[in-house]
Amino acid sequence: MPKSKRSKVVSLTKVAKKTKEHKGAMITELQENADKWQYCWLFEVGNMRNSHLKTVRKLWKDSARIFFGRGAVMAKALGMTPEEEHKSGLHRIAQQIKGQVGLLFTDSTPAEVTEWFADFHPLDFARSGNVATQTFILPAGPIMQQHSTPPEPFPHNEEPQLRKLGLSTKMVRGVPTLEVPHTVCTKGKKLTPEQTQLLKLVGVKMVEFKVGLRMYWEAASGEVVEVEGHQLSEEEKALEEDGGGEDEEMAE
Repeated sequence: MPKSKRSKVVSLTKVAKKTKEHKGAMITELQENADKWQYCWLFEVGNMRNSHLKTVRKLWKDSARIFFGRGAVMAKALGMTPEEEHKSGLHRIAQQIKGQVGLLFTDSTPAEVTEWFADFHPLDFARSGNVATQTFILPAGPIMQQHSTPPEPFPHNEEPQLRKLGLSTKMVRGVPTLEVPHTVCTKGKKLTPEQTQLLKLVGVKMVEFKVGLRMYWEAASGEVVEVEGHQLSEEEKALEEDGGGEDEEMAE
């Protein structure tokens, strides 16, 4: 039977699987970093955004090495049992590598690390399922964008999109306008896709990217210390960016 001449759809989303050699090289690199640095931190990420994680990598480029994703490979590199561990005490870190977590190797003191990450929590736009941190109401009058200072009105060509997202607008002198106030979201309630899209259009950020520090290993003593007061809440860990770990293992 002759082959069909019809066009075939070819998926461009497939990602080549990591080879055994690639995983072996990554394990070797992890172990080399465990030998090089004084501390190994286990961290988790809340309201995951790759852009902010890249910022962390950049700011720590000269004083740390960060691995993120591929948890099974990271755990194998450190060793899951006292018999398998690469260095004394590391199996306690490896046993806690579950979910969206990463490793940070550094010579910076624990006080320096905890202080830095406590201060690093940039705001970002919420996603569907996040809980609103405030009640946000658009007042009657021209609908304003908060991206600029001072705020500017929406252009006329965006009125169809605003109406699609639930706003009862009308054009006044070429500006999308509300006759009555509109409650976009209510504090404490989960956000819908329409609400998050509207908040993004208006320019209102409601979530914080955070790095939660869970524990660290000290090379000199082999001890693992759990960190109090720097973990993430369940709400912060609940929503993670899809596909955020597979290609983010190595620091740049």
